[in-house]
Amino acid sequence: ALIVLAVLLRGSARCTRAEFLQGLGVGLFGGLGMVFQVDGLGYTTASTSAFLTQGTVITIPIVKALLHHELPSRRAFGCVLLALIGVAVLSQLDLTHLRLGRGEAETLIAALFFTVHILWLERPCFAGNDSRKVSLVMFATIAVITLPMIATKPMLAAQSVSSGGAWLCLAVLVGPCTLGSFLWMNRWQPFVSATAAGLIYCLEPVFASVFALVLPGLLSLAMGIHYANESITLPMLLGGGLILLANVFMQWPAPKDTESSRLNEHGV
Repeated sequence: ALIVLAVLLRGSARCTRAEFLQGLGVGLFGGLGMVFQVDGLGYTTASTSAFLTQGTVITIPIVKALLHHELPSRRAFGCVLLALIGVAVLSQLDLTHLRLGRGEAETLIAALFFTVHILWLERPCFAGNDSRKVSLVMFATIAVITLPMIATKPMLAAQSVSSGGAWLCLAVLVGPCTLGSFLWMNRWQPFVSATAAGLIYCLEPVFASVFALVLPGLLSLAMGIHYANESITLPMLLGGGLILLANVFMQWPAPKDTESSRLNEHGV
């Protein structure tokens, strides 16, 4: 993604000090979050990892409350609680197996880094930055952080791109899943509050569940492997529905809201 974006920007890649600092911050905290999340996944279940990673929906309003010395609104608190229940149902979290081992601890650390990543993006001092240049610095920072992990497994890295199907997956991951998502995130997230952004990001497992209904079969055809589609389940409908409701309630305008109060909520 770094190479592709650098080629697209070419001579216009020079950034200001504010753009560099914003990109460095989101890259540093996002990259470290990815490292802890991936390593933690090797020591805990996928459902527990998915649930704890979405812990940003709780940590964001807590950190904001500490920074601004004010409690979250009742609406925000209710929506956060609703989304958290939805994530637990969707990931089919088993509380009897929930423990604080290495995997869980690393995933919680990852969630804290992702929290700072989200809060760093909305800092008022970065208003007016070019999101493309910010993203370029961010990709460079994440590459520096994660490259040593790849360097320790050179044969594995070579095998992962040794087939046409692997290159197809890489193109999809680099294109819409990385360049598209992060460019849009860095461009548009500052226009909503960090709490609202955390709730929106809870939709990630919802989309993953929906895509899993059709994408495995398509990947099987493209890569010549057996990868069965998933089916619609009750936890998917209930958990995804709760997360969607939380986002709708969070964005639904209150009757007595004024323009100034909405601007204040979004940090403008």
